[in-house]
Amino acid sequence: MRPNIVSEAGLQTRLGQWWESIPFLTSAVVGVCGTIYLICLLVGYDSFYEICFLPSAVLSRFQVYRIFTSIIFHGSVLHVLFNMMALVPLGSELERIMGSVRMLYIIFLLAISNALFHLTIALLVAYNPIHSDPYLMNECAIGFSGILFSMIVIETSLSGHQSRSVFGLFNVPAKWYVWILLVVFQVVMSNVSLLGHLCGILSGFAYTYGLFNFLIPGPSFYSTIEASSLFSTCVRRPKFILCTGGNPSAFIPTYSSQGTASSGFSAGSIWRNLSSWIPQRETSAQSAQDGHMFPGRGRTLGSGRNTASDANSESNLQVRLLDNSNSEHPSDMAVIGTGQQLSDGRY
Repeated sequence: MRPNIVSEAGLQTRLGQWWESIPFLTSAVVGVCGTIYLICLLVGYDSFYEICFLPSAVLSRFQVYRIFTSIIFHGSVLHVLFNMMALVPLGSELERIMGSVRMLYIIFLLAISNALFHLTIALLVAYNPIHSDPYLMNECAIGFSGILFSMIVIETSLSGHQSRSVFGLFNVPAKWYVWILLVVFQVVMSNVSLLGHLCGILSGFAYTYGLFNFLIPGPSFYSTIEASSLFSTCVRRPKFILCTGGNPSAFIPTYSSQGTASSGFSAGSIWRNLSSWIPQRETSAQSAQDGHMFPGRGRTLGSGRNTASDANSESNLQVRLLDNSNSEHPSDMAVIGTGQQLSDGRY
């Protein structure tokens, strides 16, 4: 009778375990973006002109709030759904490494860096003496996908894999992975902000190679915030990850040379996550035991056969992080990103 009980309650239980396994900040971003989209849908707000990242408005009217409002608004249900489904595995893994407060700081930092890259490129295209084009100055971009591209760059660097799988179809060298994704999304999807995604990639590489080290505070800064009474409610949440529980090293990681393939940001991993929610008719004793190991897993859900490879990957990551802690250039690890999608031609 026990297997039948597990089977009947499988979907609801797995959904609950899946949500509880998502760290505090990642789940908060998913909740905020989803709620904002539902409110916009209910009130019929769909212009986004007042909140998108519009270079001409940022420069001429100094509307810097657009840097942050543009990343939490989305143009369609598929837009917000795909972005949040990609954020959950990426954000969860990175938040567990660096802690919730540190990751929040890095998201703000990368949102600003994405905007600066965006403005710089738009100005160069609009006012270069060879062939000026003001199109990018008037491009209205929204969405979290720019931040996701930054996260992909950072996660690829941290993983140390030499190859990555593109949507589960074929493997590519890790150093080309994010660029291939950029091209694929641009070809397959309409009204996608090429510049927004490109700026996310540039910010990710700038972070990975330590260009933002001087802007990243030490662990005491995050510890002070965590000890503040203003954040006591958040810190007491079981899903909140203290910076002391993340990576103690401040060194920004670079590419390593391990030779295992990784699915990363792929349709295959997303499908495995979705299919793991579906209750099974028969549950063996072994699979029931594997289910107890499910909470706390960030990348795969209820996949018992991946336990050994996940353990090896996690141990390899910890070894690299410990090696990094002995580096002569310490600085806090962080993740960043800003998402950009077209608003005047929304996807």
